[in-house]
Amino acid sequence: MISTNRILLGLALAAGLSGSAAPGESPAELAKPFLDDCARKAAAAETMTVPGKDGWLFFKGELRHLGAGVFWGAAAEKVAAAEAPDCKDPLPAIVHYKEQLDKLGIELILVPVPPKAVVYPEKLSDAVSVKEGQPPPRLDVHHQEFYRLLGEKGVKVLDLAPELIAHRQDQKGPMYCRTDTHWSGLACIRAAQLLARELQGRAWLKDLKKTRFDSEEKSVAVRGDLLAGLKAKPEPEKLLLRFVGTRSEAGLEPVKPDPASPVLLIADSHGLVFHIGEDLFAKGAGFADQLAFELGFPVDEIASRGDGATKVRIDLYGRAKAEPGWLAGKKLLVWCFSAREFTECTNGWRKLPVKKGG
Repeated sequence: MISTNRILLGLALAAGLSGSAAPGESPAELAKPFLDDCARKAAAAETMTVPGKDGWLFFKGELRHLGAGVFWGAAAEKVAAAEAPDCKDPLPAIVHYKEQLDKLGIELILVPVPPKAVVYPEKLSDAVSVKEGQPPPRLDVHHQEFYRLLGEKGVKVLDLAPELIAHRQDQKGPMYCRTDTHWSGLACIRAAQLLARELQGRAWLKDLKKTRFDSEEKSVAVRGDLLAGLKAKPEPEKLLLRFVGTRSEAGLEPVKPDPASPVLLIADSHGLVFHIGEDLFAKGAGFADQLAFELGFPVDEIASRGDGATKVRIDLYGRAKAEPGWLAGKKLLVWCFSAREFTECTNGWRKLPVKKGG
């Protein structure tokens, strides 16, 4: 099992990966020109789309979040998009939710999806110089500090940034869609593998019946949501996806969510992309599918297209109320959402009960 301390140690080590810092220059000082550039580009954007280099597109709200700086405590009042004063700070809401889950015997692992610009900063800004074949520095210094604070309060954070940065030049493709706000199918695989490694050694996991799911890789054409902010529409980008399921005469049948699964995934649209089909590109190749493949059993799911901070927890509460006993078999809650939600969620970070009477 990877302890919280080891994850946080990885954060500290990753912060110094650049090699481009001047002697004595702190990670925060190194990151400041880039984060300031994110703020400027977000403020100047007339649409949701901020064009980058080599066909890369970035989301205005994500850049605004990066440029906001510290986003918890007293600073939350100034930078949070939420209007309600008691819903601006994510720290107390997350800790409160974790404490309630503890009482129910359910472990919480927070899985924030890093901003695209953190993994591919040179595709956005001239403030960052990345040597050929070398990783960029860790520039999300405020995320790292926030995750450290959460760790001190007992909240496990699976920080994906080191993993995605390490594999950002994967021969199979990038970790993010170039023209969309979401991570790529390859990033879904990396995140699922990292989480599966984190869970090794859990007693409840050893006794579960495992299934070896089938998989197949296919390339799909994607026209991302960020193209809506452009006048000229480039050709669709192609992404390699790993589809997961069970083989039948009709082909590969996607894994169905299991209400009795000990693992519950709650997520924003990062839990839906490549998973539900429709306008989210594909079915059977998303984060939940990759978790099923890596863990050897289906997970249970609650996901929202627009709010991974508060709405998914309201939906969880409603389901627990409608289905008494549903939570009794849960051992792990994986809470996955875009890191920009820390400031950009208009519903804010409400303190919510897990279940009635909780």
